[in-house]
Amino acid sequence: MEQNEGVIKFQLRFARKVPLPECLIREVNGWRARLVAAKLVGQDPDRYDGYGFGNVSQRLDAGVFVITGTQTGGIPVLGAQHYATIVRADPEANVVVAEGPVQPSSESMTHATLYALNTRIGSVMHVHSPEMWHQRDMLGLPATHPDVPYGTPAMSEEVERLCRETTSGIVAMGGHVDGIIAYGVSPDEAGSLLRLWHTRALAAS
Repeated sequence: MEQNEGVIKFQLRFARKVPLPECLIREVNGWRARLVAAKLVGQDPDRYDGYGFGNVSQRLDAGVFVITGTQTGGIPVLGAQHYATIVRADPEANVVVAEGPVQPSSESMTHATLYALNTRIGSVMHVHSPEMWHQRDMLGLPATHPDVPYGTPAMSEEVERLCRETTSGIVAMGGHVDGIIAYGVSPDEAGSLLRLWHTRALAAS
């Protein structure tokens, strides 16, 4: 079972460029700050071997989205210099083409799969919640197969399958300890969904 994140498992074609304007990441970055405060995104020496965890993204255009950079979990407040732009992703070839001041999150392929699957999805958030993850069956959260590791084409296929089978907007990553993915038409919808389910999980624990 996969426990750490931060290792990019796809082929990355990356071009270093200047950061995007702050206005383009303001909404999703605001939600990212709330998730850090809730300890759903961050970095803790006592969790996941000290690796940073969690990432957020927002669609910019058809096939193009902005996502937090790899291993930025330990930075409390991000700026535009901490976001990368995914300009193309090919799950079958396991290739991600990105640009920006920092390399993209290792979960970029999963985000890309959701954006490609449904043009109404405007934001994707990947967090780590022991409460939601361990109670996923009791809460009724759909979950990927436990043998499928994060950041792989197989995970993208699993997430796509669940997105087609359910309208919940939230998925537990069965093979990625504490991993939860939420998506919605906007950062506000995806973030509010996470907050709702996290509150339910805390109340049930």
